[in-house]
Amino acid sequence: MATLTILNYPDPRLHKLAKPVQDVDATIKRLVDDMAETMYAAPGIGLAATQVNQHIQLIVIDTSKEQNDLLVLINPKIVVKSGRQEYEEGCLSVPGIYETVARAEKITVEALDKHGKKFKLDVEGLLAVCIQHEMDHLLGKVFVEYLSPLKRNRIKSKMLKLKREKAKA
Repeated sequence: MATLTILNYPDPRLHKLAKPVQDVDATIKRLVDDMAETMYAAPGIGLAATQVNQHIQLIVIDTSKEQNDLLVLINPKIVVKSGRQEYEEGCLSVPGIYETVARAEKITVEALDKHGKKFKLDVEGLLAVCIQHEMDHLLGKVFVEYLSPLKRNRIKSKMLKLKREKAKA
């Protein structure tokens, strides 16, 4: 396994549309393992393939405190949404920034697991937020795009400043 590099906002590669996975093969399974290792090391609770510059429909999530309940979603589709909740979100691609975003309270998602087996999941709360957040990445959308243009521009400036400071170090 390997720790992958996470793209930081406003990297234009974060806005690429992810393509469906055609075949859940050894390469995909290795990417799942590498993404899980990267997410746990960051530390985070979700990671989309887009964030590690792999533009395929693959997400890993683990909202457990023990970090021992990995959920893999390949080619996920939300088939039912209901309710509304606001949650303070963060993102591994926008480190140190936390903002409140409104999303569906309950969702039903269909996807393939790490072995290519189709499954359906009904979720709510944090897991529902996390799945919606990560699925946005597959559509080329970062959570800060739900914010006002003023907040988004401040965050973009802050991220670019951090990038310049890292480059100097």
